[in-house]
Amino acid sequence: MNVKLNSNHRQTLMDRFLRYVKIDTQSNEDSETSPSTEKQKDLSRLLAQELRDLGCNDAEMNEWGYVTATLPANLSEDHPAAGKVPTIGLLAHVDTYFSTSGKDVKPQIIENYTGTDIQISAEQTLTVSDNPNLAKCIDHTLIHTDGTTLLGADDKAGIAEIMTLIAWLKENPDFVHGPLRIGFTTDEEIGRGTENFDVEDFAADYAYTLDGSELGEIEDETFCADSATVTISGHDVHPGYAKDKLVNSLRVAAAIIEKIDEKFLPETTEDREPYLHPYIASGDVTKTEIKVLVRSFTVKDLEEREAHLAEVVKEVGRRFPKAKIEIDIEESYRNMGYKIKEDPKVLDYAIEGIKRAGVEPLRQAIRGGTDGARLSYMGLLTPNIWAGGQNFHSVQEWVSLEWMVKAVEATAEILGVWVERS
Repeated sequence: MNVKLNSNHRQTLMDRFLRYVKIDTQSNEDSETSPSTEKQKDLSRLLAQELRDLGCNDAEMNEWGYVTATLPANLSEDHPAAGKVPTIGLLAHVDTYFSTSGKDVKPQIIENYTGTDIQISAEQTLTVSDNPNLAKCIDHTLIHTDGTTLLGADDKAGIAEIMTLIAWLKENPDFVHGPLRIGFTTDEEIGRGTENFDVEDFAADYAYTLDGSELGEIEDETFCADSATVTISGHDVHPGYAKDKLVNSLRVAAAIIEKIDEKFLPETTEDREPYLHPYIASGDVTKTEIKVLVRSFTVKDLEEREAHLAEVVKEVGRRFPKAKIEIDIEESYRNMGYKIKEDPKVLDYAIEGIKRAGVEPLRQAIRGGTDGARLSYMGLLTPNIWAGGQNFHSVQEWVSLEWMVKAVEATAEILGVWVERS
């Protein structure tokens, strides 16, 4: 059965997305609670109810804001694959990026996009030169921000697509599929999306996140990721009597950031090149903390970047001998490609399903991470499929509705491949 969403499904998909993005679910990196913000549960509660309305009677939200649900297999007892199809999980995350506001999102809709630059506000223009994928979306329906907030396509596009797929499967019982588990997580944007996720209880054999970007993307590799915290302890005295006494931790922090080799920064790297990214510096004369993201596709390169950071700290320490400088490295996640290679059919079947949806698969590595990275190391192999959004984390975020539609169709086709190959 060739999967095609009709105009009603297309409208429902857009309506769902617009409804979800208007709920503020911004996570908070500085919070120690789980979820990091209670408002994430506002969307989780809604999704649990909508899943129950779609017939997923076991849909529930737990204390951490995770939503889980089951759609049973619909194969007849005499079907050759009955009882043999693995349980497939479909996942997306409810939270939005912690550093850009997701409150009072005002989605702007363009029907039949003509291929020109888009004036999203008096001060901001979404240019084709800076957004070459716009040229691939002529005649599409585009949804973008008003330039004051992010849009939330990361990952509410993925949520809307999964919900629309469930509705489509219920309406099309002739399309046979194996057992499905649905999961919506919290705090993905701060690297804690699977912190309290019970893989054994979720009970899926393989899974996919719908959290990618461009049409056709199937991502089976992520960065290996560590987080480095550099803590500088100085000594504060009255500046009028500071000679040979004051140790300004702010100056030491500035020297460390300046000393990081420019060729190792995210703004100077691309493709499979690793980077160091100092993204938060906070403190005062007495104590300053620098948070640094360390990213690489291999553990070897990760260690080399960390060694560079350590050498920078050592050199700056010689310049400021009275300052105390400490580095703490915390592992975040590892390249899920190492795990997926151990059982590549989860990738192969996805590629086949994408082709059946009439889309050219775009296999690539994520210069970032998804819940799937940690889930793969927790025993649930989880490649990432596109959801359609562009300019994630930005007030210039946008999404193509047609790319979202194709994500739904391709995911359904993937489910069909699992039945065939079982």
